[in-house]
This record gives sequence, C-alpha cells and structure tokens, in this order.
Amino acid sequence: MRRLLLLGALTCLPAVAADGVSLERKGHRIEVQIGGRPFTAFHFGPEATKPYLHPLRAMDGTVVTRGYPMERVAGEQTDHPHHRGVWFSHGEVNGVDFWANEIEQRARGNKGTIELDRMSAMESGSEEGRIHASFAWNDPTGARLLTERRLMRFRRSGQDNVVDLDIELTAVADSVHFGDTKEGTFGVRIATELEEPHLRAKGMARTGRIVNAEGLSSESGTWGKRSAWVDYSGRIDGKPMGIAIFDHPSNPKHPTYWHVRGYGLFAANVFGEHDFHADESRDGGITLAKGEKLRFRYRVLVHPGRTRDADLAKKHADWARNTSR
Repeated sequence: MRRLLLLGALTCLPAVAADGVSLERKGHRIEVQIGGRPFTAFHFGPEATKPYLHPLRAMDGTVVTRGYPMERVAGEQTDHPHHRGVWFSHGEVNGVDFWANEIEQRARGNKGTIELDRMSAMESGSEEGRIHASFAWNDPTGARLLTERRLMRFRRSGQDNVVDLDIELTAVADSVHFGDTKEGTFGVRIATELEEPHLRAKGMARTGRIVNAEGLSSESGTWGKRSAWVDYSGRIDGKPMGIAIFDHPSNPKHPTYWHVRGYGLFAANVFGEHDFHADESRDGGITLAKGEKLRFRYRVLVHPGRTRDADLAKKHADWARNTSR
C-alpha cells in the first residue's frame, strides 16, 4: 500500500514491502531503498549549496557516482568539488553562478545558493517512491530570483534503477536571464572507473565510453552535440554497467546539447550554444519575465551491461510516450 506523508510526518517513514521502494527522512537527507537495498539519498541541508542525490547505485549495490567531495575514496580525482552526485543548477542566472557555488568557491565570483523552501511530501510505494519539494534560487544578498518545484520519482524497471526528475522553474524577479555558458545544467559526476581513459587519469583503470543516440562516441564525438540521450558505460570491479540520461521531448530546445567530458562530468545543457558551436555570435540564453516558467524533465537510468546491451533507444521512446503530458 502506498502512503503519502505531508510535512509534519516527514521525519520517519517505515519501509513498505521488501520488493517496494521506501523513503526515510534522516535530518537533512532522505534515504531511498529499492527492494530493501540502498539506492540513493537526497541531500538538501544548509551545508549543501544546491540539492543533490548521492550516491547512486546499480541494482546489485555498486556505486556508479563519484564519492568526492562528500567522501574520500582511494584513487578518485579531487577536481571540481561542485560536481556533487546528481544535481540541477546553472552557471549564469542574472550574473549569479549556481553551478560552481561551493562555500570555498565564493571568493571567486558572484555565487548563489539553491535552498530548500518546502518539503511538500514524500511517498513510499510498491512500485515507486516520490519526493516533492520546492527550492529558492537566491543571489548572494538573499534575494530570490527563481522558485523551483521538483518532483523526483524512484523505481526499478527490470534490472535498471531509475530516477525521474520533473523540474519547474518560475521567475520571481522581474526578469531572469539564463546565460549562454557551458557550465550547466543537469549533471551527474560518474564513478572514476566509468571515466574514459584520459591524460589526467591516475591510479585505478578507466574503462568508460560515451555513446549518444546517434551512435557517436567518446568526448570528441558527443561533447556539444544535440541528442535525445547519452550513455556512459564501462566496468566497475570487473562488472559492465552504465548510466544513461534521457532528455524529454517536451524540454526546451529538445534534443538538448551535452556538456559531457571524458574525465567524468555528464551534463545536459540547452544554454551553452556559443561554447558548443565555437561561435561567439550565437546566444543560447533564455529570459523569463516575472511569473514565466521553464520546465525540464529527465530520466537517469542505471543499467547493467554496456550501451549496446541496454536497449536505450526503445527505453527512451517508451518513457517519452508514457510521459507525454
């Protein structure tokens, strides 16, 4: 049986059936289990300059996202501390950086924060679990530029662990401009072993390969290109597995551009056109008047096997068809 918990009852949620999806709030995080095993946790406390999921796990429990900066893992690189698990933000909103906005980065530029406004509900169930929350995108003075409404759905589909995100941004300021920069927007920092081999790689072997919906591969073939989905797969502890991100057909400028790097950054970004096209005359920015909205929907799918084994074209088509509204 599915049960809905409103804000006053969010402190603890008993598990549902062992094969279901259970959510439990522990302070400033919500832990998600599928089939009685940890899948991920949603972090939104005052120590987080933007909300994020960490870690993300495959069905067998293997962690497929980088630990740093939340935890130290031997052999991991410690670059880009703002790459926290799975997150949504942008590097230039009315001149404010919500992307590289860690506390230690505030001396370099105009940094904003994305803060919890209201945890509306969370729901466990036999088929899926849900978190529904709203956030304030505040500039360094504390003035609100945007309100974000976010619905996250967690489920298992076959052997895949899945997160669906439905994000609606509403302009609170009189004018809100999302600037043209590659530093955005919906990102995942993958586990070190899933990275592509690259010059900075040290320690553990990198086994990853990037592939998009058009069959283009590697950073050089996929970075800055538009595609409905991209997959990053390799081996962790000898086991083949991967992470795919799906862009919804209703999203602005679908199919999105991809800011995807061989060193492990994996991001969908519709705004960075002058970077992606190497053309300063292009401007991929979007401006909202007060009260106007932008809506983004994404699916993150953690799958066993390499890209060729995951049947991602069909899975993307099925998801798009079943979420047409």
